[in-house]
Amino acid sequence: MTTMATQGAFLRLRMTSSSKSVAKPTELGFLSSQLSGLRISQGPSSDVINRISLSSFPGLQPIVARRICPFTGKKANRANKVSFSNHKTKKLQFVNLQYKKVWWEAGKRFVKLRLSTKALKTIEKNGLDAVAKKAGIDLRKK
Repeated sequence: MTTMATQGAFLRLRMTSSSKSVAKPTELGFLSSQLSGLRISQGPSSDVINRISLSSFPGLQPIVARRICPFTGKKANRANKVSFSNHKTKKLQFVNLQYKKVWWEAGKRFVKLRLSTKALKTIEKNGLDAVAKKAGIDLRKK
């Protein structure tokens, strides 16, 4: 799988080289493509992983927190926004997520959590350890 830029560079290399010194593809370490820093290996052991560098995918680096409560599993609800003329358009009803420092008795410290108000009421009723154990959350990591 070669791109047009690498094929052009390879053809120019063959055309400009004299008959005495012909460069073979195995002698070349790699050819740089003109397409966003993509490295294409020309050696005998070329895998897909070695050909594509991580710098060519800048959109994959940031991790965004999801709008889901880890304790209750609540997430956004699809609903209709209804106007006076009864025209319906789609909208999302998000969960009421709050950042809250909760005292963790077993760890003797505060734990900062992002949880829904429903989960906060459940924690006040049953305790943080019981709710975290039921949800499968390890509080020692945070």
